[in-house]
Amino acid sequence: MNSLRWGVLSVSTHYKLRVHQQLVGSELTKIAAIASRDAEKAAQAAREFGFEKSYGSYEALLADPDIDAVYIPLPNHLHAEWIKKAADAGKHVLCEKPFAMDATQAVDATRYAEAKGVKVMEAFMYRFHPQWVRTKEIVLSGEIGKVLFVQTLFTFNNRDPRNIRNILEAGGGAIYDIGCYACSSARFIVGKEPERAISLTERDASFGTDVLSSGMLDFGDARALFTVGTQAFPAQQVEVIGSAGSISISIPFNMYSDVPAEMRVVTSIGPRTLRLGPAGQYRLMFDAFSKSVLEGTPVPTPPSDAIGNMRAIDALFKSEKSGFWEKV
Repeated sequence: MNSLRWGVLSVSTHYKLRVHQQLVGSELTKIAAIASRDAEKAAQAAREFGFEKSYGSYEALLADPDIDAVYIPLPNHLHAEWIKKAADAGKHVLCEKPFAMDATQAVDATRYAEAKGVKVMEAFMYRFHPQWVRTKEIVLSGEIGKVLFVQTLFTFNNRDPRNIRNILEAGGGAIYDIGCYACSSARFIVGKEPERAISLTERDASFGTDVLSSGMLDFGDARALFTVGTQAFPAQQVEVIGSAGSISISIPFNMYSDVPAEMRVVTSIGPRTLRLGPAGQYRLMFDAFSKSVLEGTPVPTPPSDAIGNMRAIDALFKSEKSGFWEKV
């Protein structure tokens, strides 16, 4: 099987810290080029990471006929725009979360890419980690009974006004940055879309971004509750409570790649701790996407999932303003 040749749009800290090292040595995914609006910055990144090419603009990378697909870790407000520009260039797209700024943008970008004949997927890497694969297997097996609610905690502390997560116009804030994980994981576990949502949000007086947000998604016969924050002690946890048992995931989203993940399952027989991995969830995600392109099969997470997540996020923001439940 051949490999897929990738380009990275922007020299992002996220890519440098969390993604690149996991992709080294992959037989399916070959990161061949990187672009920045600063040509020297791109050239330095290419030297550092061993890329064959660097470009001083995103457009120049997209014009490279040797690049098959692009990874978009740009600020949130640029996602939909560059998905469409990549599609114009005939490049398949793996785009960081959240997929867009709202569901309307997500639908538009998805339809545009599909009309151009390219594959597109939202980069929720956690779903590819063995701990989440096993969680879904346990839920589907009925071992913990019927899922009643999913509870998520996800926080970090970043008060830097220059950080993109604290810039409102760029799509900063807790719900966009990490609340998207709470919505995505709940939808993944429950296995359907929520009917309505409600939220309680606190915003930073200077940034305007939401810094402490709690929400509830109503699935009709199940619920999801979460709290996310950008100015709190870093923490993350997911609990899945069923009618006959529970699952607790210790590091659900930013899991290390060099140690096994731990999850605790409790049923009437008693508790057990599962250790799965080590695994590079970014490597697994990129390789799964590359394989789908090379084999001409559907991407592992369909674009409709990205649209569904944005609809949930839209409802949470509407609820913040109305103070009431909002339809998803």
